[in-house]
Amino acid sequence: MVNADISLQQPMRPRPGALPTVALFVLVLAQPTHTALAQGPGRDASADLPGVHLWFTDSGGSGAAVVFIHAATGSSRVWEYQRPAFSARGYRVITYDRRGFGRSTIDVSGSQPGTGADDLRALLDYLKIDRVHLVGTAAGGFVAWDFALSFPDRLRSLVVASSIGGVQDESYLELHRRMRPPEFAAMPPDIRELGPSYRASNAAGWERWKELERTARPNGAPPAQTFRNRVTFAALETIKVPTLLLTGDADLFAPPSIMRMFAARVKGSRSIVVPEAGHSAYWEQPEAFNAAVLEFIAKH
Repeated sequence: MVNADISLQQPMRPRPGALPTVALFVLVLAQPTHTALAQGPGRDASADLPGVHLWFTDSGGSGAAVVFIHAATGSSRVWEYQRPAFSARGYRVITYDRRGFGRSTIDVSGSQPGTGADDLRALLDYLKIDRVHLVGTAAGGFVAWDFALSFPDRLRSLVVASSIGGVQDESYLELHRRMRPPEFAAMPPDIRELGPSYRASNAAGWERWKELERTARPNGAPPAQTFRNRVTFAALETIKVPTLLLTGDADLFAPPSIMRMFAARVKGSRSIVVPEAGHSAYWEQPEAFNAAVLEFIAKH
């Protein structure tokens, strides 16, 4: 399969606070044969894992599991537009607060700081889940890449959205220093991460995003987690897991040109540009985001 760079059309803006329905063009997709439509009772709980009490949500059910990894400005709460859409398609939906975010708390008696990939593997073992579809956005994409390099046998598919990826090649780091000078970091998070079209058209959604960002790190900056791998473009060339890459056309961190750099390295990957979206495409254009991801994971 060759890389495909696709732009989604007709962006849609959901009402914030409401449970969005899945777009009509999602409903006509073939039902994934590996999922069951019956869903068991969901739960919100804390898993006692090495060095952390990791908070998670689990929709339950016997369908294939889809795990969502949030950005550095979020927590498990940000996936409110994804949970109902993916559960409605028969998937078992799991979100969690990464170490130091949301309702997860550090266990000082355990090893510190641990890696995000190891935390995720420990959570899957705790839930007795063998293989998952993994969706990581922004800094959650760092964890997703490291997990794919470390534990490819635990993945059905990989989706990385709006992420600079944590790649450590010096030429790539220099590129980002040019793209994001010190003045960039001084801007408020919502200006850096929400596109201008969204801020102009959805004031209530903008306020809701800021509310979730303010509650994402209740104890201040989380401890920096190490990686199991040194993530480089050469390392990404070894990934054989089916991979989908997405970004918004107005993403200031990972614009389409950055996404294409990853697509060129990950063999057989697909890439999609979400129109009128910044760094939080899953939030700004959830119907387009959900449609693309559901169509992709249904094939794997």
